Amino acid sequence: MKSLSITLCLLVTSFIFAQEAPQSQENPKTDGTPSQEKTNELSEVTVYGNKKQYLKVESDKTTISVRDNAMLNSGSSLEAVKKIPGVITSPSGSITLNSKGVTIYIDGAPSSLSGTDLQNYLLTLPANAIEKVELIYNPGASFDANASGSIINIITSTKRKKGVNASFNINYNFNKYQKPSPQILLNGKVKDLSWQTMIGYNYIDGENKTKNDQIFTSFDPDEHLIQKNLSVTTNRNFYFRTGTNYKLNEKSNLLFNYNLNMGNDRFANESSTTGTGIDYTNTSLAKNKNNNHELSLQYKTKLDTIGRTLDITAFSNFFDKKPNTKSYGQNNGDATFYNGKVDFKLANYYLKYDFAIPFNKIDFSLNTGGKYNFIKVDDKGIYNLNTTTNSVTDFDYKESNLAFYVEARKKIKKFNFTAGIRFEDYKVNRTALENGDETKINFKNSNFFPNLSALYEINGNVNISASYSKKIQQADYNVLDPNNFANFDQYNSSNGNPFLDPTFYDNFELKMTAFQFVQLGGNYTIAKDINKFTIEANPGELVSNQTFQQFDKIKTLSFFASFPIPLDYFFKGKEEFQKRMNNMDKMNYIFINVNYIKATTEGYTFTFDNKPIVNYSAQAQFILPWDIKNTMSYFILPKGTWEIYQITKPIQEFDISFNKDFLNKNLKIGLHCFDVFNTNEVNALVSSTNLQTKFYQKQDSRTFRISLTYNFGNLGLKKDNTDINIEKTNSGGGFLK
Repeated sequence: MKSLSITLCLLVTSFIFAQEAPQSQENPKTDGTPSQEKTNELSEVTVYGNKKQYLKVESDKTTISVRDNAMLNSGSSLEAVKKIPGVITSPSGSITLNSKGVTIYIDGAPSSLSGTDLQNYLLTLPANAIEKVELIYNPGASFDANASGSIINIITSTKRKKGVNASFNINYNFNKYQKPSPQILLNGKVKDLSWQTMIGYNYIDGENKTKNDQIFTSFDPDEHLIQKNLSVTTNRNFYFRTGTNYKLNEKSNLLFNYNLNMGNDRFANESSTTGTGIDYTNTSLAKNKNNNHELSLQYKTKLDTIGRTLDITAFSNFFDKKPNTKSYGQNNGDATFYNGKVDFKLANYYLKYDFAIPFNKIDFSLNTGGKYNFIKVDDKGIYNLNTTTNSVTDFDYKESNLAFYVEARKKIKKFNFTAGIRFEDYKVNRTALENGDETKINFKNSNFFPNLSALYEINGNVNISASYSKKIQQADYNVLDPNNFANFDQYNSSNGNPFLDPTFYDNFELKMTAFQFVQLGGNYTIAKDINKFTIEANPGELVSNQTFQQFDKIKTLSFFASFPIPLDYFFKGKEEFQKRMNNMDKMNYIFINVNYIKATTEGYTFTFDNKPIVNYSAQAQFILPWDIKNTMSYFILPKGTWEIYQITKPIQEFDISFNKDFLNKNLKIGLHCFDVFNTNEVNALVSSTNLQTKFYQKQDSRTFRISLTYNFGNLGLKKDNTDINIEKTNSGGGFLK
């Protein structure tokens, strides 16, 4: 009740200052016509609109500016995403948005990577390559049905300037290890061709400590083991990203992008297992080389003057990795048989089109499109498991997906209605061959996935929306692949589960948004046959296996609220506050986000009581003397039940940054400290078959960083945007850009 009172109080405050502040010119129209940016010429400088916003809340999504946000743009994309309001990282490492699962999109296309491969990719994608991030809470029919609940769309494309412009950036990280990460960005425009190229190198060292206090319940009496592991990681990554945008004519654009990531990682592990009559130690060294190639070609065109548009995108990526592990036992460092070598290859082909047909006179629009996607995974592992003969596991995965959708939007006075349906045809073939024993599973599914939403505009600043969507989530290669994906020895193993079925979701949401900064609402999700990471053991075996298990049904109820506290309004007065509303760089504020989450699991009995979680996070900006910008963020995930995990100690982190511009804003210097109090650690209880595990994980999350960015080139020239705005009419439902 205390949180609710604070929320209502701040909503009233927000209403006051929103009524008094100048209105933004950036809101898209809802009549089906593309919005136009207003410009004011000031001696060779063009000002777009009259507000610089870091965050914009709309009925179907929230847009976060990253490039101009000092709190988000100094590190990796993964760091930036985790600091976004409403984003919570679960104890298993997965990302959620307002308690719902997340699918990651890059520039409007779903990423084919998953699990640790996706997280490593986001770690190597620098945050200053991101223009903005879209949080799409309940995506409609124009998005893939293979999205469990929410979508985080990372948009890297930017507007280019005439001439040649460049930016040099370097991050230097300090913890126990000290490594630099340099980068150079070039962009420009020649006639109708705009281009951008980014080249950089990441060199990051880190440590990760884990401890599993485990009770094996199939023994009489129970067996108790304590397992510890220290992993020292070295991530070296070279990336090259280039993109062009060619203006074919006044109505059409052709965009091409090529991205290359090359990684060379090293993992040194020291593990021990102790128990009754057991005192075992193991040292291993794993090396992993990986490559990722991404190519995309996009054609955008306006078909006529009434707003009909066509967007065609072809995308492909090719990813491979070759992890190689060698273990050394406790007897004078002799090599043991716990060695493994894996050869992994992934190929992804994706083609889609989107067609928008507005009928402006009747406030109606129709959007339709389709896509074809094919993914192929080949993974072969060779292991020595305490025997003189090798164990071979060969995993093949093929997925083809053909989809079509239609979505209609209609505005009736203050109501906006959206109704859509998407047809998805899936064909999935999985084959796992282990020492001659073949497991073959074919899955075919043709289904319709509807979405409905309604929005009521209370006034020009406040609206209420309700939505429903049905989704499916295919079990990805990361959770299916039986090849080992982590350290293993005679007491530990880890593999995927090739028998997992897809998960079906029913998502309901009710939300109020106000003044482009405030949202208050709740959602309810029913997930059938949902897959979750767990640790289990076979009867009579002292071996814990990290894998994925299917649960009959998990129901999740969540309430969320996010709102700003406008400090300038209280401490600087109304007149000064109104001046600063036009420039977020000069504002002092705190942005609060609160989540209440209660998950109920059916078909499984846990050894602990189910307790809901209330998560809190806050981001703040303060303008100090000499125009030094101070940004801070804090989050805490208290004790309680998160999905199938019991959090036994709060997970929390406090970050702080100081940033200063020099040389007419061409030179930017930042000082950052992450996890200032070194409190970000996971303590959780995992209840599973034949095994109870108290899990502890602590990364060396306290890191100091110096960031330096220098811009040079003809920065005073007017931005010349060759992009064509083909956004679908924003009338209460999700839209694809």
